[in-house]
Amino acid sequence: MRTTRALSGALAAVVVLALAAGYGQFGAVAALGQVARSFGHPIGGTSIAAEAGLSGVALGGGLAILRLASLGGLPLSALGDRLGRRRTLVAWVLLGLALTMAAAASPSYWWFIAIFALGRPLLSAAAALAQVVTAEVSRPANRARSLAIVSAGYGIGAGLNALVHSVLRGEASFRFLFLTCAVPLVAVLAVARWVPEPVIGLEEAGMVRPRFGRVAPGEGGRLLKVMGLIVATSLTSSAASSFVFVYGENIVRLSKGIESGMIIAAASTGLIGLLLGRRVADGWGRRPAIALGITGIALSAMVLYSGSKEAVVVGYLLIVLSTGFIAPAGTAYPNELFGTQVRATVAGWGIVAGVIGAAVGLVSFGLVADRWGAFEVAALVVSLPILAGLWLLTTLPETRGIELAGTLGATEG
Repeated sequence: MRTTRALSGALAAVVVLALAAGYGQFGAVAALGQVARSFGHPIGGTSIAAEAGLSGVALGGGLAILRLASLGGLPLSALGDRLGRRRTLVAWVLLGLALTMAAAASPSYWWFIAIFALGRPLLSAAAALAQVVTAEVSRPANRARSLAIVSAGYGIGAGLNALVHSVLRGEASFRFLFLTCAVPLVAVLAVARWVPEPVIGLEEAGMVRPRFGRVAPGEGGRLLKVMGLIVATSLTSSAASSFVFVYGENIVRLSKGIESGMIIAAASTGLIGLLLGRRVADGWGRRPAIALGITGIALSAMVLYSGSKEAVVVGYLLIVLSTGFIAPAGTAYPNELFGTQVRATVAGWGIVAGVIGAAVGLVSFGLVADRWGAFEVAALVVSLPILAGLWLLTTLPETRGIELAGTLGATEG
């Protein structure tokens, strides 16, 4: 049996891997404005294409392709149930970062999308498996807190990428941004040996593995409800967060100083959100915390795209706070709803649901923005599915305090 100290070291290693995955995945979002200006063709007028460099459909379509590439995260994540959590988690982070670095050589916008898409499913699977490993090495009393720490690591990675992006302003700076993925890649190599294998043996626990990609008999309906909730949330959050730098830099013309300050301040609001979300998840339950978080994301999106520089800053900070708030409960909930024998597979299906919601949200946002010439209308449209998510949440059980059988967390005294 591992000691509490050893498990704490294991958690620290998983945080580093989550940070690396966040850094690699957020590159496309952070650099999108510069990529659009570098590969776009200047035209006159006041359309989205004239102001941003590429049309809303091209921007949204490109981001949607990146999201759709994450569908490959399902089989990659599900392999964690077959080959082991540790082996797959470390391998996917390393390969994903290496492929993301290759995007620095992109000769055009669509080549950039294609190359970046190669590493996307690997990093998506790694992020999902990091949550699974964390849940399985944690006891019920500290599971939400541990998941909040790992979520913070992922958020710090994304924030560092955005901060590096703001410092590297320039036509070719996105290329340097992707090359900086070499730093987290080296960090992962350094801590890989401390990443644990949290499953103690399904046979010993009397569990049987379902067929690849499937859940246990009778759990299909529950899986569909959870995936529906993820679709609704992702549809709103992905569109709101993915266009923020294009909107801020190319539409309302945020200065470099304001954007950098906004990113730095977001670290504090994200931390506040995580702390509050963890308290609500452990005190009130997983479902109330998720309900408050997804409602906050929808309202924040409408504030962000309401048309002023001040609204961009306030809306962005509120979205980061809401995303942080939902993280502890949102990551604990699916891990607690399903058994150890399929937990990595469920995480993979979560990637699929997130991709579907994100793709629909990104394309819808771009189409509405082009049709109405206004980002605020697009933000309102993509915020409406949150209502369906709130309804689905009422049909699922509360899971606070559940022990995950067959894992290190369940055997830790």
